[in-house]
Amino acid sequence: MTPLSVSPIAARGGPAEGGDGAWDALGLEDTLRSLLPELIQIRRHIHRHPELSGHEQQTAALVAGELRRWGWEVREGVGRTGVVAELGPVGAPLVALRADMDALPIEERTELPYASSRQGLMHACGHDIHTTVGLGVARLLAGMADRLTARVRLLFQPAEETAEGATWMRADGAMEGVQALFGVHVFPSLEVGTVGVRSGSLTAAAGELEVEVLGEGGHGARPHQSTDAIWIAARVVSGLQEAISRRLDPLHPVVVSFGLIEGGKAFNVIADHVRLLGTVRCLDLEVHAQLPGWIEDTVHALCKGHGGEARVHYRCISPPVHNDPELTQLVADAAVALLGRSRVQWLEQPSLGAEDFAQLLEGTRGTMFRLGVAGPGGCTPLHSNSFDPDEGCLEVGIKVLTLSLLRWMEQPV
Repeated sequence: MTPLSVSPIAARGGPAEGGDGAWDALGLEDTLRSLLPELIQIRRHIHRHPELSGHEQQTAALVAGELRRWGWEVREGVGRTGVVAELGPVGAPLVALRADMDALPIEERTELPYASSRQGLMHACGHDIHTTVGLGVARLLAGMADRLTARVRLLFQPAEETAEGATWMRADGAMEGVQALFGVHVFPSLEVGTVGVRSGSLTAAAGELEVEVLGEGGHGARPHQSTDAIWIAARVVSGLQEAISRRLDPLHPVVVSFGLIEGGKAFNVIADHVRLLGTVRCLDLEVHAQLPGWIEDTVHALCKGHGGEARVHYRCISPPVHNDPELTQLVADAAVALLGRSRVQWLEQPSLGAEDFAQLLEGTRGTMFRLGVAGPGGCTPLHSNSFDPDEGCLEVGIKVLTLSLLRWMEQPV
C-alpha cells in the first residue's frame, strides 16, 4: 500500500527524462503532490461505495459537491445521474474532458481495507480511478481559473457499462459547442507510470445479440418425436463460429461470444425454447453495418436445417472509438514532456472492447489514452473480482490530462 503522504510516482524515483516549462512555471507539480493524499482518500471512498449504471446518485453528489467547493459552475442530473461542470471565459473555445462513474455487478474479492461495502457491486473497471482523475484535473485548473484561455467542460458520465450514459448526456446537451474531447481509461497491460496512445481505431464496435431458438417439446426418452431446442441452440453457438471463420474476411475480425443460455424445464423433458444472449465485436464499420443481416440469415439457416425456427434481435451498442491523430499526438507530446519518452507507448493494436466514449465523439473530434495501472506484482484484467490498480496511476493521469488541456488552449487543435 502506498503511503498517503508520498507521491506514488515520486516514490519510485520520478521520470528519467522529460519536463515541461509551463507545468513547472505554474507550480502544478507541487500543487498536485499536496493534493494527492486527499484525492487518494476520495478514490477509496468511491471504490468502497460503488453504484450501478444509472444509479450513481451518491457518486454524482460527491463529485458535484467537490466541484462547487473549487469554484466550478455545476449542473446535476445531466443524462439522468450525470454531472457537467464548466470553468473559464464564456465564449472562448470549448474543450471537454469525460470521466465515467459507474460500477459493475461483481462481488469483490480483493480483501482491500477499502473494498466494496455493497454486496455484489464493485469498481472492477477502474471508473473510480477515472472519476478521481477528473476531479484532480478540476482541482488543478480551479487554482488557475483566471489564466485559462479556453472554456473547460467536465463530463462525469453515468452508465458507461451499459453503453447508455453517453447517449443520455448527449440528449441533454452535454456535447453542444465542444470542439475537442479528451478521455482516459485504465489499462492493466501497462505498468503504472506509463501511458499508451493510438491514433485511429482504439476500440471496437459492439452489439448485443439475442437469439430465441424454437423447437417442439417431448419426452426425454423419445427425442426423435420432438424438436430439441437445446440441441439446435448448441448448433447455433458452434455454427456461428464456424461461419465466421469461413464466410467472413479474416482481415476484418469479428467476435461473437454468448454469455447466457436459458432453456429447459426438467431433466427428462425435451426443451421447446432456448434463449441465447451474447455480444458481437468488430473493428470495421462496413462489416459492422452488415453483421445484423448476416447473423440473422445464418441463424435462421442453422435452425431451419435442424427442424427448428429462430427469432433474432440485434442491438447496436456503440460504434468504434476513433482517436483524432492531431489530438492524440498532442496527448503523446504532453505525456513525453511529463513522463519521458520511454514511458509513452504507441499501441500497435486496437482493443475489441467497447466504449460509449465513441458516441460522444459523433460530430466532434477527440482522443482517449490508456493509463497504466499494473504495480510490481502486475494487475488482473478489467472486470475481474480481484482487480486492484496501483494508485500511482492517479498522479500520471491527472498530469497528462491537465497538460493536454493547457496545451490545447495555447492553440486549439
